[in-house]
Amino acid sequence: MAKYFTMQELTRSNTATQKGIDNTPPSIYGAALSTLANKLLDPIREKWGAPITVNSGFRSPQLNKAVGGVVTSQHCKGEAADITVGSPANNRRLFDMIVKMRDAGEIQFDQLIDEKSYSWLHVSFRAGGNRNNILHL
Repeated sequence: MAKYFTMQELTRSNTATQKGIDNTPPSIYGAALSTLANKLLDPIREKWGAPITVNSGFRSPQLNKAVGGVVTSQHCKGEAADITVGSPANNRRLFDMIVKMRDAGEIQFDQLIDEKSYSWLHVSFRAGGNRNNILHL
């Protein structure tokens, strides 16, 4: 699927496992996950030079509801991943690196969100056009 990320990583969910929720993406969303990995996650991982953990990738509607996600979540379309490199300090460094990559024209993203003081980062990619939004929540 991609150099550094697998479909299993992008669909794995402890909540889905605990609640018996099937989190297998329909093929159309599998293609979006592949695009997300190849166009955004892999270049970020390559530049970072060390592993990046996906906390949440694709979410089926049932899983999204179980985790309290919004109905319009890009996770449900295979367009988003929540990622971490282990600590808020390192996540902040990763965030800054992603912004620099965007500014240098190396990547595009739809949204880059610092979640809860860099507890994790939300990154998304839309094949139909990216807004390059940067948010802090």
